[in-house]
Amino acid sequence: MRAVAQRVSEASVVVDGETVGEIAGPGLCVLVGVTHDDTEEKAAQLARKLWGLRILPGERSCSDIAAPLLVISQFTLYGDARKGRRPTWNAAAPGPVAEPLVDEVVAQLRSLGAHVETGRFGAEMKVSLTNDGPFTVVLEM
Repeated sequence: MRAVAQRVSEASVVVDGETVGEIAGPGLCVLVGVTHDDTEEKAAQLARKLWGLRILPGERSCSDIAAPLLVISQFTLYGDARKGRRPTWNAAAPGPVAEPLVDEVVAQLRSLGAHVETGRFGAEMKVSLTNDGPFTVVLEM
């Protein structure tokens, strides 16, 4: 499981002209990619890491200040462009495998007490954010 976490002052995701997820920060906008061997345990581990990650102002975490998270599925995090000019997506898990695991990350975060907004799995999404810092961290579980 791979995630890109960005410290934001605001973030939103729009599908077909409708805002489906939106947060005001400080908080985290998190893109989550799933590969074939990912598990519910890795999803829970990622959720705990995100909730406790000390990258918000003052070296605080979302758990310290009840900061919101916007979690968006992103299969392209497993794109491979080492050969040629067109990426391959072989390492990305198919939707029936990936969607429940992204949902598990969200469920685990919520069970920890997080306010979580989401995108819409498989939809063409327009993501807007203001990266605060800028501060971006790549996580690998």
